[in-house]
Amino acid sequence: MATQSPGTLLVTVTGRDRPGVTSALFESLARHDVTVLDVEQVVIRGRLVLGVLLRGARQLEAPVRAALDDALSPLAMEVEVAAGDDDGAGRGKGRSHVTVLGHPLRPAAMAGIAGVIADYGGNIDRIVRIARYPVTAVELEVSGIDPVELRTRLALSTARLGVDVAVERSGLQRRAKRLVVLDVDSTLVQGEVIEMLAAHAGCADEVGAVTERAMRGELDFAESLRARVRLLAGLDARALDDVRRDLVLAPGARTFVRTLKRLDYRLAIVSGGFTQVTDALVADLGIDYAAANTLEVVDGRLTGNLLGEVVDRAGKAAALERFAAQAGVPVSQTVAIGDGANDLDMLARAGLGIAFNAKPVVRQAADTALTVPYLDAILFLLGISREEIEAADAEEGIEVATPPT
Repeated sequence: MATQSPGTLLVTVTGRDRPGVTSALFESLARHDVTVLDVEQVVIRGRLVLGVLLRGARQLEAPVRAALDDALSPLAMEVEVAAGDDDGAGRGKGRSHVTVLGHPLRPAAMAGIAGVIADYGGNIDRIVRIARYPVTAVELEVSGIDPVELRTRLALSTARLGVDVAVERSGLQRRAKRLVVLDVDSTLVQGEVIEMLAAHAGCADEVGAVTERAMRGELDFAESLRARVRLLAGLDARALDDVRRDLVLAPGARTFVRTLKRLDYRLAIVSGGFTQVTDALVADLGIDYAAANTLEVVDGRLTGNLLGEVVDRAGKAAALERFAAQAGVPVSQTVAIGDGANDLDMLARAGLGIAFNAKPVVRQAADTALTVPYLDAILFLLGISREEIEAADAEEGIEVATPPT
């Protein structure tokens, strides 16, 4: 008996999606001596593309093609069968998940990203859309290039392409994140609380001047915070009520928190702001852990002093480690999100550091950066799709927003 040549067969089925296609395909394949190595299916606007990689003898190409034509032609499906030697086993090297977010997502951006991946020896094994609003988000599975190198190469292109790109190493670690720690001002909420208080105290310009000095490196965070708080001396403490009332959450913040809580994540906030404001956020959103500074209030007025140690850049990183210990979560399974220089240590210490609408120095230092204003877009970086979020909301009777057409 002649020896049959081993190899692979790639079956590609295309056409208008309808019930019974997958069943007919595999019932037909079951009559031949082949094994399934890989399966991929996608439906876009009712159009099906189904691919199956089989291990089998090359001599089976013709009979498999004929059998599939007989089974699928009545369903108006087109079939291609191609023989080859590659079983895809070598694709695991240097595996990455690349998440691309655009608002909107243009073909030129996808072309640029695909070009960078190809130029440095990477291969795109799979692409799937995970959201179409408020941003369009697609996830690429890439092999053949080290994730750290890929992140560096793509970071140089994102500004030019007008998209956000996040690169994460594939594997179980990506799905193991269990504690998310957020900065508050300009991250969880819009604006800066101390600036809102300064407006009530009539010293907005003076507080702004101190902030500018700190940004130029003339003052560290603790010095600048104490200097700004001194300018608030004498302010009626009822102004804190007004600030709490006027505080606006970042777009998508409630969806972000609600979704992670469903998945049993622990959530924490760390702030260079004040407990008199963050305590209300903890109660409102169901935050598990919090660290912030405390304004001294005597006889109903701010004294211009702080109580206790200042939560500064180092203090935020220490808080992340403390919260991880309390939650029983390794630091490698934490996510930190922030926008300012005093978040840098926290972002570096976390398993995944995300710069959210951040200063350039923070974007460059973080593992990944988002420039879209929607906090719930971070969920896509964690592998959670918009459809999954909406399905969970619908089950709880929460109104699902209608996407633009």
